[in-house]
Amino acid sequence: MPQLLHTMIRVTNLEASIAFYTHVLGMTLLRRSENKEYRYTLAFVGFDKESTGTAVIELTYNWDTDHYEHGDAFGHLAIGEQDIYARCQSIEQAGGKIVRAPGPVAGGKTEIAFIEDPDGYKIELIQMRSVTKGLD
Repeated sequence: MPQLLHTMIRVTNLEASIAFYTHVLGMTLLRRSENKEYRYTLAFVGFDKESTGTAVIELTYNWDTDHYEHGDAFGHLAIGEQDIYARCQSIEQAGGKIVRAPGPVAGGKTEIAFIEDPDGYKIELIQMRSVTKGLD
């Protein structure tokens, strides 16, 4: 059966991104590699080992690029949480940016919040009871 392995996002400050995903979100730095010839570094972060089948995020840092346009095609990453209210509070205390406070989605019952990483990528936090009952 096919398996989603990772999502790649380009970052402008690798160390700030690693700090955000590990210290603010609680992920683990799983591996890191440099390619000196092509001038980039990859860092993979996730909540569990890749071998368990959980998807991870590949942070790609191109050494000679200091800005990216996000465009309008990419939306966000999504993470299921047991308590998005407490999680947003701890993210804010750790210096994370909450861009949409926790609460029900417009016109539905699913409880969500949005945060933003150092490069402005949006991350949706979804209350897990909403995920297990089916999103609405």
